[in-house]
Amino acid sequence: MKRRTLIAATAATLAVPMVRAQSLPKGPVRIIVGFPPGGGTDALARVVAQKLQAMWGLSIVIENKAGAAGVIAADFVSKQAPDGNTLLMAHINSHALAPAMGTRLNYDAERDFAPISMVGVTPNILICNADQPAKTVADLVELCKRQPGKISFASAGGGSAQHFALEMFKLQAGIDALHVPYKGSGPALTDLIGGQVNYCFETMTSATPHIKSGKAIALAQTRLKRAKGFPGVPTMAESGFAGYEATVWYGLMAPARMPPGMTQRMNEDVNKVLAMPDVQEKMDQYGAEDGGGSIEKFASFIKNEQQKWAQVAKAANVKIDN
Repeated sequence: MKRRTLIAATAATLAVPMVRAQSLPKGPVRIIVGFPPGGGTDALARVVAQKLQAMWGLSIVIENKAGAAGVIAADFVSKQAPDGNTLLMAHINSHALAPAMGTRLNYDAERDFAPISMVGVTPNILICNADQPAKTVADLVELCKRQPGKISFASAGGGSAQHFALEMFKLQAGIDALHVPYKGSGPALTDLIGGQVNYCFETMTSATPHIKSGKAIALAQTRLKRAKGFPGVPTMAESGFAGYEATVWYGLMAPARMPPGMTQRMNEDVNKVLAMPDVQEKMDQYGAEDGGGSIEKFASFIKNEQQKWAQVAKAANVKIDN
């Protein structure tokens, strides 16, 4: 009897690695990124992919499918087989802002994806060039009220995270300001530094080099807590706008109906990757914090983001062509 029990226990122990191996996809894995190489989404995807490749013993490649602020990539992944071979580095644009605007999408942001794990959340930074007269949020509000509709704010495009950050600011401050959409952060920042536009809510990843060089001045950041990379820059909440939070976030997703065991295995392994000291160091460089956690936590976060930005879109009448 004892011999049978020992054999059964041994078999069960040996089966654990086999079950974990079976929960991995077969063959190479693609992580689809909806933005060009070199941006924040691409950079974070590559950090995670490098570690998972070593952990899984599988080839993992980053495939960039840029366009429509990440919507093209999300649409592509939603139609792939749920076998774990194609994943998405999801972004606030594709899974919260585009649905919030009522954009006609060929996918359902909730129904057609299986959330795996949050990878990171970054603030936007409210910036201007050194020649602008208002260098605090309070002074900026006063300036906008003195010159309604004349103080310009650049963004990376209509319906972008930067645009929504501006609209939330306008609603809470009760001001009118001029939105100037660009085709990406690069040209927006070029014109901001050159003085063609006055202010901008920009992602921490894109804004940091210009702030450190002195070409841009940081007025405030848009998370409820200060980012590690900018401990001296006040939050919008600290600047008189209680509850103001307008972040950019990134997370790993798969097509819907991926086997639950595979989704859970990937979640556990991404959490292990994000806990590695060298990965944490890189995440801090990009201003990406609070990655990891359970599948349920990530799914709940996305739903809350969709609801919050849908309210802003309605109140501010945000359209894709604004």
